[in-house]
Amino acid sequence: MNPARRTTAVAATAVVLATAGGLLAATAAPASAATTCDSPVFKRQFFANTAFSGTARKTDCDNAIDQTWTGAPASGLPKDNFGVRWSVTRDFGSGGPFALAASGLDGIRVYVDGTRKVDLWKNTSKTVSKTVNVTIPKGKHTLRIDYANWTGSAKVKFTYTPRTSATVDKVKPLAPTGTAVSYSPTTGKATLTWSKNKEMDLSGYRVYRRPKGTSFGTKPLATTASTSYTDATLPVTGEDTYYYELRAIDAVGNESAGTADQPVTTADRTAPAVPTGLETSLSVGGIPVEWTAVAGAASYRVYRAPDGSSSYARIGDTAKASYLDTSAVEESTYTYRVTALDAAGNESARSAALRATRPDSTAPPAVTGLTVTPTGYGFSLAWDPNPAPDLARYVVYRGQLLGDEEKVCSVHEVAWLSAATTSYEYATLPDGEEACLFVDAYDDNWLSAWKWTGKVNIVTATELDVTPGVATPEDSPLELNASATEDGAGVDLDWNWSHDRQETTGFRVYRWSPATKTYEKIADLGGDVSTYHDTGAARGTTSFYWVTTLAADGTESVPAGDWAALTP
Repeated sequence: MNPARRTTAVAATAVVLATAGGLLAATAAPASAATTCDSPVFKRQFFANTAFSGTARKTDCDNAIDQTWTGAPASGLPKDNFGVRWSVTRDFGSGGPFALAASGLDGIRVYVDGTRKVDLWKNTSKTVSKTVNVTIPKGKHTLRIDYANWTGSAKVKFTYTPRTSATVDKVKPLAPTGTAVSYSPTTGKATLTWSKNKEMDLSGYRVYRRPKGTSFGTKPLATTASTSYTDATLPVTGEDTYYYELRAIDAVGNESAGTADQPVTTADRTAPAVPTGLETSLSVGGIPVEWTAVAGAASYRVYRAPDGSSSYARIGDTAKASYLDTSAVEESTYTYRVTALDAAGNESARSAALRATRPDSTAPPAVTGLTVTPTGYGFSLAWDPNPAPDLARYVVYRGQLLGDEEKVCSVHEVAWLSAATTSYEYATLPDGEEACLFVDAYDDNWLSAWKWTGKVNIVTATELDVTPGVATPEDSPLELNASATEDGAGVDLDWNWSHDRQETTGFRVYRWSPATKTYEKIADLGGDVSTYHDTGAARGTTSFYWVTTLAADGTESVPAGDWAALTP
């Protein structure tokens, strides 16, 4: 219910009307001079008299009639001698027997389509009540409830509920409307949808199915309270037509007439037998796979997985009981599985796995002509083009020399490069360290000169030492990260607190100047900034940075440091 309040407008809100048949959702409209309320919500009007004459002083929406007032029910109304009128027009579906229950202090009258059904119209200090049983025809009808308060407290309550006794309710629900059905050949399921019935005592729906040429049985396929149903029990062999019918049922089991038949035609979803007898043989053109032909198969699909993997990918289709895998990489092992498909596209389960390997290939020769030039940003490398016809990529390695008499180069990968590349600018910290470097070649079968033969041409070189003459102190409250931009046009700096955040008025950024041999200030930033883009860093050099925090008195913290190398 919505007690009246001192307001000029009421926002639209969701309300729920409780009935014997369930919960009916509705939306109350905003109050105004032309108020409309969506059924089954009541339109409520307040009058400053008990004759309901003149213009209503207030109109709003009420989801249930159950109110008590000890004073004026709304602004502008007297506390005595006022009237309240509720009305609603709703669809009762098939109609049927209803109980109209009214009670109140003072007068209350109930009308159905303008005909008075309850008349308790007198000034009284005691609560009066009455329940009448009526039969409401099918379709839309209007309820009106008039309440008059002459003196004293005001109290009114009204409900209308279906009578759901089997001895009383003999009215069948209306047949469902808006029925539709769809069928998925992929899943073999049929989905039915329909519109919700209007009966207040509706219990649910029964779904019936029959094959073409037969009648519906007495037992439904399913019973549901929803307005949709998915049938997952249709046969999966052959193409056959089935018909569906829907019937509504009420709370006492009265069943409506059936809807018009809704047909579906099923698809054949029975797959052929699984292929057997997989075998392979040697071939320079790829890996051949053969199997025993399957009765009823129109085609076959071949799946392949790398050796040791259970992730299979479909690699080919064939109408024959054989397949040549020309995409297999030489010196690589795979497992194969095959399925059979019929003319309807149904696919069998996969066969048992067959393991096979394609013959080997020749690795590229070792890379020659490597030169390594120390630079202000690291090293510049160049080498001769590798003559391998199936060359796919180069890999640059860098390491350090270990051992005293017999040196060993302990390396790690630096970069993977395309086959068209014969040079590389290696950006690293030039701090005077001795390094060993080499370049390895890979073909398109992932064979490399170094991995295949264990031989490689190593070049040693010593970095230039361009590190600042001033060491970066420890115990800075900040952590600094410097990195060259992707286009190499500058350096991006970002920093954060190495431990708890401190009070600061800003940050100061420095860059090492080889000319002055000092860290020179390049920017002062606010306390809410934590990044800086340096466009003044020169290409082909390594830039070193400090960042400090600034206190309110102008003092600086211990700096945090980092570097970034920019290639030419």
